Amino acid sequence: MAGKITRMSKIKQLLRLHQQGVSNRQIAITLGLYKGTVNSYIQKLNAGKFSIEELLELEDPILESKFNAGAPAYLEEKFEQFKTLIPYLEKELQRKYVTRKLLWQEYKAQHSDGYGYTQFCFHLNQLSVARKGSAIMQHDPGMKLEVDFAGDSLGYIDRDTGEAISVQVFVAALPFSNYAYALAVPSQKTDDFLYALDGCLKNLGGVPQAVVPDNLKAAVIKAERYEPSLNRVMEDMANHYGFVVLPARPRRPRDKPTAENAVKLIYQRVYAKLRNQIFFSLVDLNASISQAVKEHNQTRMQQHSYSRQEKYLAEEKAYLKPLPESGFEIKYYADLTVMANNCIYLARDKQYYSVPFQYIGSKVQIIYTRTLVRIYKGGICIATHQRATGAGYTTTIEHFASTHQHHMRRNPNYYIGKAHEKSVALTRLIERIFEVEKIPELAFRKCDALLSLQRKTDPLVFEKACRIAYDNDLMSYKRLQSIITQCALVEAQSQMAIPFPKHDNIRGKDYYQ
Repeated sequence: MAGKITRMSKIKQLLRLHQQGVSNRQIAITLGLYKGTVNSYIQKLNAGKFSIEELLELEDPILESKFNAGAPAYLEEKFEQFKTLIPYLEKELQRKYVTRKLLWQEYKAQHSDGYGYTQFCFHLNQLSVARKGSAIMQHDPGMKLEVDFAGDSLGYIDRDTGEAISVQVFVAALPFSNYAYALAVPSQKTDDFLYALDGCLKNLGGVPQAVVPDNLKAAVIKAERYEPSLNRVMEDMANHYGFVVLPARPRRPRDKPTAENAVKLIYQRVYAKLRNQIFFSLVDLNASISQAVKEHNQTRMQQHSYSRQEKYLAEEKAYLKPLPESGFEIKYYADLTVMANNCIYLARDKQYYSVPFQYIGSKVQIIYTRTLVRIYKGGICIATHQRATGAGYTTTIEHFASTHQHHMRRNPNYYIGKAHEKSVALTRLIERIFEVEKIPELAFRKCDALLSLQRKTDPLVFEKACRIAYDNDLMSYKRLQSIITQCALVEAQSQMAIPFPKHDNIRGKDYYQ
C-alpha cells in the first residue's frame, strides 16, 4: 500500500537543508522523516534537474505535482471504462441482497484487467461522493432566515391536573450573523408554526428577503424537489410581511445548514441548562428559553472576536425590511352559495352573513380572518362583516330588498321618523300609539295603516283629521278614515256654497236703524 504523501511545507524544509549541504541522514533525523523518503526526494530533485530556488517559490499543490506527478487514476484507460459503469452500479446497489462484492465479481468477469476489489470500492465511493459534493454557501446580510423544529421536545406540568404537557420548539437562525431564536409552541400545526415565525420576525425587528423552512406539513402541502406547492396560509403570511418562501428539498438538511447547526447549539445551551428545572406553564418555559437564547447570542463565537448579537446589530439588522404596520391574521377560504334568505352560512361559526339580494343563488368566495368576513363575487368585495361565533345572523339592512328592509327596520323610532317627514299631527298621533299600545306588532300594523292612508289622502285634509283624532284619542285606522271622510265632505260642501253678490241697491242693517 502506498505511503502517505509528506506535507510540501516539510519538503521545502528538506530542500533548504539539502541546499545548505546537510546530509540526507541528518535531514531525516532533523525533520523526523525516514531516510528512504529523504533519499527519494533528493533523487527526484537530481533526476528532474530542478532549481531549488524555483521550487521554494512554488505553491504547495504545484510543488507536489513536480515530485508526485505519476500517472493519476483518472488518466488510465480502465478508469474511463469504470466511470461509465457507475450509474449501473449505484442502481444495482439499491436492489435487495446485492453487495459490492457481487458487483465486483461480475465486473471482474467482464474486465479481467480491471481493478481489484479494494480499488473497485475506492473509485466507486470517490465518484459517488464527487457527484454529490456540497457547495460553499456565501450569505449576504438580511438575505435569509432558516427555520426548523427541534427533533427533541420540552415540556411543563399542568398545575391544575398534574399532567406532563409536551411541547415543540421552533428554532430560527440568520445565516450571515448566526443570530438565533427559539420558542416553545404546543404543536407543529400551521397556526403554531406561523405564530412562532411571527414572534421571530418581531424579535428580529425586521423582515429578511427569504425564509427557508423545512418541508413541514404546516408550511408545505406537497414536498417536491424544486417546485413545492406552498400552503396558502404560508403564502398569505409571506405576502403580508414581504418575504419569499424557499422550502428546503426533501431530506436535504444542507439546504438549511445554519438552522440545523442552531438546533444542535440550542440543545447544548438551552436544553442542557433547563434540564433540572420544572415549569408549570408555557409562558414560564418560554421566558427561560428566551433568557438562555439571549445568553447564547451574547456569547463570543469561537474563532471570532465578536458575538452573534454584536454581528447582527452591527452588520445585518440594517439590511432587514421594516415590519408592516399591522399584524398578520390567518386567512381562511370557502366557496359558498347565497341562499334565498340573502345570506351565506359559515358552518365553522354556525353563523349566517348577509349578501346583497341581487346575488341570491350565486356562488361567492369567502375570505375570513379572526375578526373579519369578506365576501367576493367576480373579484369585487360585495359584503364585509365583523366575524361572529355562535348560532345566529349577522346582517346589513341595505343588503335586502326594500320590502324586507322595511320589515327589518320596524321600531318606534323608525315609524316616528317616517311620520315626521309627512306631518306634524301624524307624528303626534303615532307617538301616542306607542304610548298606549303595549304589543309592538299591533302598534307596527297601526302605523303601517296610517302611513298608507297618508299617501292616499289630501295633505290638508289628512293634517286636520289627525288633529281631530289626536284630540279625541281616536287611533285606529277605521276611526281616522271616518274622520277623513267627514273632513273631506265638509271641505267639498264649503267649496260648493255660492257667495252672496255685492250690489249698490242692497241695503244693510244700518239702513233700517
